[in-house]
Amino acid sequence: MKKLLLGNEAIARGAYEAGALFATGYPGTPSTEVLESIKQYKEVITEWAPNEKTALESAIGASIAGSRVLVTMKHVGLNVAADALFTLSYTGVNGGIVILTADDPGMHSSQNEQDNRWYGLFAKIPVLEPSDSRECLYFTKLAFEISEKFDTPVLVRTTTVISHSRSVTETHERKNVELRPIEKNWQKYTMLPANALLRRPLVEKKINDLSLYAGESDINYAEYNDNALGIITGGASFQYVKEAFPDASVLKPIRSIKK
Repeated sequence: MKKLLLGNEAIARGAYEAGALFATGYPGTPSTEVLESIKQYKEVITEWAPNEKTALESAIGASIAGSRVLVTMKHVGLNVAADALFTLSYTGVNGGIVILTADDPGMHSSQNEQDNRWYGLFAKIPVLEPSDSRECLYFTKLAFEISEKFDTPVLVRTTTVISHSRSVTETHERKNVELRPIEKNWQKYTMLPANALLRRPLVEKKINDLSLYAGESDINYAEYNDNALGIITGGASFQYVKEAFPDASVLKPIRSIKK
């Protein structure tokens, strides 16, 4: 079924279709409507958290218990959740964890313009950056698959214009995902220094594997037009490029996964 959805509504729908069982976060424009939208789906337990760190910590607990989890916050909220995020990069996940970070270029409702794609590089985790509502839905579903395949949290990075713009989006039925068995592995989930040292090579291998995956992914998009001008872009900037340079050739790779 085709629907006209906000980017935030599409992310909520994507988590629902992916079989998420729990969604949590802390409100902040431009991310707030995601959790407000997902609460309509009764299959997903939805709750606000006291802050972004406790939201991510709750999500980690639900993931260890085997469920797919969506966590939402605006860009400055990821600073609050950073302590849990960096350790989560080492422990990995059980059920998939997708973290929405809604950035705010132009400071429409924020105190700064930080670019949270750098968190992906710093924390050694993948980042997906949708350019419209259709991609918001699809990339959210894909993020859960990547999370479980590569044992890692995944950031989905939007901006205000993507979060609050509407575009036609194809919706599908919910995928029923069984709870993954609980893995009682204290060396994986308890980050004492000795265990963290053992996990570090796995983090590096994850990044290398993700780099290979990124190069072969079918969501890399190339449009060949004018041979005199080619532009590499992604996210909201893709829309600006299409408007300003309609005849240019365009490559829109999932570059943010790369090392």
